[in-house]
Amino acid sequence: MRLVFAGTPEVAVPALDALIASDRHEVVAVVTRPDAPAGRGRRLVASPVAERAEEAGIEVLKPVKPRDEDFLARLREIAPDCCPVVAYGALLPKVALDIPARGWVNLHFSLLPAWRGAAPVQHAVLAGDEVTGASTFQIEQGLDSGPVYGVLTEEVRPTDTSGDLLTRLAFAGSGLLVATMDGIEDGSLKAVPQPEEGVSLAPKIEVEDAKVDWTAPALRVDRVIRGCAPAPGAWTVFRGERLKLMSAASAPAHTEPELAPGELAVTKKAVYVGTGSHPVELVWVQPQGKKPMKGADWARGVRIEHGERLGD
Repeated sequence: MRLVFAGTPEVAVPALDALIASDRHEVVAVVTRPDAPAGRGRRLVASPVAERAEEAGIEVLKPVKPRDEDFLARLREIAPDCCPVVAYGALLPKVALDIPARGWVNLHFSLLPAWRGAAPVQHAVLAGDEVTGASTFQIEQGLDSGPVYGVLTEEVRPTDTSGDLLTRLAFAGSGLLVATMDGIEDGSLKAVPQPEEGVSLAPKIEVEDAKVDWTAPALRVDRVIRGCAPAPGAWTVFRGERLKLMSAASAPAHTEPELAPGELAVTKKAVYVGTGSHPVELVWVQPQGKKPMKGADWARGVRIEHGERLGD
């Protein structure tokens, strides 16, 4: 089939690569978000998908909005058979959905109908799901509600961050997307409506959502830190400045000090913080304006005083 691939971030690149490598399909163009400012100089930078497409000599379309008339006219000229999508980042209007003969097919990183929305992997980690996965489905006007072509499952490991899990799903899901394109082309695959039961929503995790509540149990604190890594990044406040929390671990039973929620305790090799249940060790942190560092190194550098707390 003639394909127009839609995607923007790095997580979409494995799927694009898999489709380019496919013997049965031709990626004739890519749709991605416009160049965005990045870095200290706020220089305009092309998306990872745009960069990969340009390397492969594929036409790149960067509409400000996917309802722009110039974009729609060019898409009609290209006349794709199908448009596979991975993390494009914009809602597609019906006029665009109607252009490809076999519609737009999204690779979504959850087992639909669970975790419909922008942040399915983050919410799976935050919720403590033991298994998640990826689904391919036909895009319609509703939020991730279209009929499903195929699924794969993936174990959520106890130490997984959202970044770890998303990376594995991106590579596994690329094979699922190619198989879905194959099945649509030869007619062996039919989309099945999603069940009405089991629907859950996964809205974008905002910065305020990533603030750690030290009165919560240690299990919840751990999930927030892992679920918000690498973005937007779990955080707390220390001496009036934001402290990013990159990883934590349960304190060994024989070394656990008695600590109030948020209270800090420093040993020769570690720094612990109290929660609503038992303390956790801060393994990696990032002070405001500085590079990531080991929690123990940070604690020694700031010379924590007895009774000081995070979150105050």
